[in-house]
Amino acid sequence: MAEITATVRPTREEVVPSRKRVKLPAWLEVAKPRLIPLLLATTLGGMALSEGWPLSSPRLVCTLGGGALASAAAGVLNCLWEQDLDGRMARTSGRALPSGRLSPTSAFIGAIACTLAAAMLLVSGVNCLAAGLSLLGLCSYVLLYTALLKPRTSQNIVVGGVAGAIPPLVGAAAATGHVGLGGWWLFALVMVWTPAHFWALALLLREDYRAVGIPMLPVVKGPVVTARAIKTYGWITVLLSGLGVFALPSGGAFYGVMLLPYNGRLLQLVDRLSLDPDSLVNAKALFRWSILYLFGLCLLLILSRTDLASGFAHQVMQLLSQLAGMR
Repeated sequence: MAEITATVRPTREEVVPSRKRVKLPAWLEVAKPRLIPLLLATTLGGMALSEGWPLSSPRLVCTLGGGALASAAAGVLNCLWEQDLDGRMARTSGRALPSGRLSPTSAFIGAIACTLAAAMLLVSGVNCLAAGLSLLGLCSYVLLYTALLKPRTSQNIVVGGVAGAIPPLVGAAAATGHVGLGGWWLFALVMVWTPAHFWALALLLREDYRAVGIPMLPVVKGPVVTARAIKTYGWITVLLSGLGVFALPSGGAFYGVMLLPYNGRLLQLVDRLSLDPDSLVNAKALFRWSILYLFGLCLLLILSRTDLASGFAHQVMQLLSQLAGMR
């Protein structure tokens, strides 16, 4: 008698990144502090792409502090807008606002305070352009993505991703007083990186979104179409990331060489998901790597502006010149 083996598919609870390991105070939870470090990393990336790098310590602190406060305000306003929606979802019903651990009035006052503090810090310690862009990011997240696009279209994150792509512009503006080509390149890169990153998470949470009627792509089109879209945006991300070689004022060769394993791993995970779109394990792996990918890319941008990276780039150019002369 042939032995029949059954493949047990892991449940969502087993693979979705846990948010219960650290219980945050209610006032901090609504600020969504887990999102802030990546936004600040891309802000630093925007700075590193400008001729004004490195910034003075006071300006650097004011830029990052103002950006963190603006991001916190956006997180609170997002929680306020979606508190009824969160209350209807088992996964989010225990959050500070729907559970009653924090009152909406207190949250709103906190959001206004963070917004005003961010504006004052950026205007006084950086410049008005950086302050304006930071507040534009806040409004884009709350009004464009959360209020307008998220409940209405499966392409919400494609356009709404502009909110998460603004920090590089803030960084560039803080460094030079204007947004140069490098800042716009990183803005575009974050824009095309966002759909693949977010849809990987949406694959994990698609039943939650389906239960409350949010038209995320996996809910509307299913895992197969979503995995195909993720693969498309993954390839666009890889191709666009290579242009950083030219966007950097110096150290482009170092950046280009060090970027290769990052892109290789991203394409590997994207391809793995496309072969098995229903795999929650594959979706989780891609989601986690996409976060590390953007952190790593911003770190490469910063390292590329060091003297060591510039020396490496100079040696590479000399080698290429010698090889060209031998032909």
